[in-house]
Amino acid sequence: MDTLFIRNGLIVFIILWGSLIFHEIGHAYAAHLLGDDTPEREGRLTLNPMAHMNWMGTVFVPALNIFVFGATLPFIGWGEPVIPNLSNFKHRNLYDLLVAVAGPATNLLLALAVVVLGSFIVPSQPRMGGLVLEIAYVNVGIAVFNLIPIPPLDGGIVMRHIAGFSEEAYLSVSRWSWIALLIVLNMDAFQQALSVVVSLCCIPYKEISQLISPLAARLIFRS
Repeated sequence: MDTLFIRNGLIVFIILWGSLIFHEIGHAYAAHLLGDDTPEREGRLTLNPMAHMNWMGTVFVPALNIFVFGATLPFIGWGEPVIPNLSNFKHRNLYDLLVAVAGPATNLLLALAVVVLGSFIVPSQPRMGGLVLEIAYVNVGIAVFNLIPIPPLDGGIVMRHIAGFSEEAYLSVSRWSWIALLIVLNMDAFQQALSVVVSLCCIPYKEISQLISPLAARLIFRS
């Protein structure tokens, strides 16, 4: 591994690490705002990254993916799950669905904020274009990945409520669904399809950047 590879890998790792932390913060605050005090009691209503880290999903798997496998999909990872107490919700199923969606929504909003801010910075600091692109891509990727309808991802919870699965049926599926997730993540066709979907989801961000600053859009999305 040369110095450039290590430097670029560290940049991607830090971006992914921070983005996963914000993902879990989104879940925690959504649950709190909807009436569940569990995140507050568990110390999850904080920007302290240590409260949201999962050593396997936030450190080991991303590091392995980036530095060993070359980060084909540089947004694979997870934080310490926020598990709300559904009995604290006034509208149990609806609020559970909203909490699940809050994590990916946080990443999409973070990508939007970075692109908008970058549109003002990049014209005077062109070298920042690559960093803005990477942050936006990783956050959109985290959102798309987590919305895959396989438990225990957020998309699995969404699927559960749309399909009307009982909690018992969902928990039964969740015990084994991680195996299916590992299998599909190692399929080249799935990796390519996921990469295409993420790239397509990045198009609106390019359009927004073009509205704000055409020069910045060319610098940020030139690749």
